[in-house]
Amino acid sequence: MSNILVEERGHLLLIGINRPEKKNSFVPQMMDDISLAYARLEDSEHLRCGVLYAVGDMFTAGLDLAQFAPLISERGELVFPENGIDPFGIHTKRKRSKPMVAAVQGLCLTLGIEVLLASDVRIAASNARFGQIEVKRGIFPFGGATLRLPEIAGWGNAMRWLLTGELFDAAEAYRIGLVQEIVEPGTQFERAVAIAETIAKQAPLGVYATLRSAWKAQSEGFDAAAADLMPETLALFASEDAQEGVRSFMERREGDFKGK
Repeated sequence: MSNILVEERGHLLLIGINRPEKKNSFVPQMMDDISLAYARLEDSEHLRCGVLYAVGDMFTAGLDLAQFAPLISERGELVFPENGIDPFGIHTKRKRSKPMVAAVQGLCLTLGIEVLLASDVRIAASNARFGQIEVKRGIFPFGGATLRLPEIAGWGNAMRWLLTGELFDAAEAYRIGLVQEIVEPGTQFERAVAIAETIAKQAPLGVYATLRSAWKAQSEGFDAAAADLMPETLALFASEDAQEGVRSFMERREGDFKGK
């Protein structure tokens, strides 16, 4: 059985980390497979939202350093399959343009936090524990935690956990904005799916434009994103989905959006 599970459910792509006997730690093949799963979400027109989850009692113990360290030292970088998409949103030219909802439980270390930070909505079981422990191993986070956690959590909150390598719980993750909801253990996957299904019911072009605008503000600044607001709006007004949106509003019903 694959260590990365991929399942289509309506407009959703469910991506599961599946190596529970090894604490869901990542080996190189898993990184390749999750990259290809993200590309499948991107390339399939009928898929509108992804859900990232993990099988077993914990999300992930992080990289299997014994396998990754020699590869990274040899190659000088993380290498992904051709046409794959880096789940961290950093190391490949291809970027995700569709939303990703994540569900986390149990232990979540190093790359686990970084792949969560690279997603859009994050649900945690109350038993989740988080740790960016690279400084305990003589290295530092290279999957985006140093870039994204200060922005999400604020400088002091981010440095508190990045520089000490200490573990923190779901309540602290919620306080600093790493997760958006805390739920009972065992229900995190269903809650993430429910949120993803709600997203997938919305007009896809509007959803993707929302992500583009927010990401552009982060990467290029307020003024660059602001300059795109009206051009994006005019393009959306010309879409079939926008016309359906007006009709559904007038007819007091949910829209039936096609992504066109």
